Amino acid sequence: MEPENSKEQRYENAQKRVKDIKGFYTHLTIYCVVISTLVFINLKFEPHFHWFWFSALGWGVGLFFHWLRVFGFNLFGFGQKWEEKKIKQIMDEQNK
Repeated sequence: MEPENSKEQRYENAQKRVKDIKGFYTHLTIYCVVISTLVFINLKFEPHFHWFWFSALGWGVGLFFHWLRVFGFNLFGFGQKWEEKKIKQIMDEQNK
């Protein structure tokens, strides 16, 4: 039978992961709504200068890093499993 702490720890990790994913999608939704609104305002009242790009690109960079933190590091091999393996490797080296 599996230790109770392990189940609790996995549950807490899953809860945190779901919260992180939900936070990213909330951020993405707000980004889409706000940037769309800014594009509309810009093109309606000042169509000769497209200043909305500054907001879209600046906030887009922040959104990209949020995505990277939530999903991207795992895709590149630097997720939690990599951290655990690296910690174990360093601890093994220190014990020698």
